[in-house]
Amino acid sequence: MGSLSKLRDVSVLPENVGGVRQLAASADGNKVFVGTTRNCILQGPFHGEAAQSYEVAITSHFEELWGVCVHPTEPKFLTCGFDKLIVLWDSDRRQPLWTKSVEYQLMCAAFHPSEPVAVFGTTDGKWFAMDLESREVLTLHPDSKEQFSCVAFSPDGCLMAIGSHDNGIYVYRVGEAGRKYSKVGKCIGHTSFVTHLDWSSDSQHLRTNSGDYEILYWSVANCKQNTDVQSMKDISWNSDTCVLGYNLIGIWPEGADGTDINGCDRSPDFNFVATADDFGKVKLYNYPCYTPKAACKVGYAHSSHVTRVRFLRDSRTLLSLGGHGLQCDGVGHSVNE
Repeated sequence: MGSLSKLRDVSVLPENVGGVRQLAASADGNKVFVGTTRNCILQGPFHGEAAQSYEVAITSHFEELWGVCVHPTEPKFLTCGFDKLIVLWDSDRRQPLWTKSVEYQLMCAAFHPSEPVAVFGTTDGKWFAMDLESREVLTLHPDSKEQFSCVAFSPDGCLMAIGSHDNGIYVYRVGEAGRKYSKVGKCIGHTSFVTHLDWSSDSQHLRTNSGDYEILYWSVANCKQNTDVQSMKDISWNSDTCVLGYNLIGIWPEGADGTDINGCDRSPDFNFVATADDFGKVKLYNYPCYTPKAACKVGYAHSSHVTRVRFLRDSRTLLSLGGHGLQCDGVGHSVNE
């Protein structure tokens, strides 16, 4: 073996990208790629004075990932997870616009329908609103001792609801362009933790699911449960993220228990519904999906459970989040494939 000589001093990566996990050189030997312990890939020249300068080519989450929301009018979406990172993505370029580190592990997120504001729910019973332009936290509310699993603004932007593992749904009135929140009340009636929620199109009602497979309806004005289910059958819903409901009977395969499907979403054009399940599958159905054991297209994109799916505004592109896959696999599934 010939003698070795050092070409240059050791490069030090920024702390936020993690330590070095893998190195690879380009085919022409002019570039080096660095894979890190925080699921980032950096690239830089192999030779010359700039050889110690690395650019982040790919960034990602690196712990359990559950929170995702799609911007209502712009080609953007947010992701957040247990790594305490919030990432705003450009869905056209498939690149992050910015990444923000916070103090809390995050479970859910929602865009305000008309203002540059988003709300995030944490795993320790807090929620906060953030200005997406300055990236500053506007308000912090320690409402519960249990994690928040789901959050959404009403379609008119005047109210916000967030579901907790303490079995309640907290409702807030929103003012000052999404910067002020006053509590309306707490919806109490579930006998297990709240898993999903949807707003009615008129911003007057909520529909919620829970860990013991309940479907409950609520009048937002007084935070009371509406037990007259017949009166709710013709309500128009702004979203379909609740995994239990008449329109979604067919998404449940034979022999499934209530925990097999982690999330679902209806396309904006009302033609499709997609599901995220515990077996690494993303499934696509026609909507509405009334027929038991309905036919579907199956996509395999994750090595572990899929936590959430969301359609982009074009109704043709689907985001999926992997739990232990530690990645955002969208902007990636085409419903035409």
